[in-house]
Amino acid sequence: MLGAIAKSKYQKKNPNEKKRRYSKDIVYNNFPWPPLGESDFPKQAVEAAAQAVLDARGAHPGATLADLYDPNAMPKNLLDAHHALDRAVDAAYGLKKAFAYESARLEFLFERYQALVH
Repeated sequence: MLGAIAKSKYQKKNPNEKKRRYSKDIVYNNFPWPPLGESDFPKQAVEAAAQAVLDARGAHPGATLADLYDPNAMPKNLLDAHHALDRAVDAAYGLKKAFAYESARLEFLFERYQALVH
């Protein structure tokens, strides 16, 4: 679930790719994943964590996405679900420790993206 910051960073590094579009339904579905080997565990962990994000959003039926993702008022269950999703994605890429900064995670993912598509 790459957000506007990630898209902006990617476009700065890849100016010829500005025509990419995202849908609320398929943002991460078309992002290339690393080979997952024989085990489906990383895939299942990411799927479960992504569903937990959707469930956390659903726990706040009157809130808009702007409400839910307000950095000063993000519901704790949604923030926790996103952190779990980050850890599941990191594990799918074989990472053993957390990134110190979100920008480091994004840089790593976009470098992997470039390696996978080129």
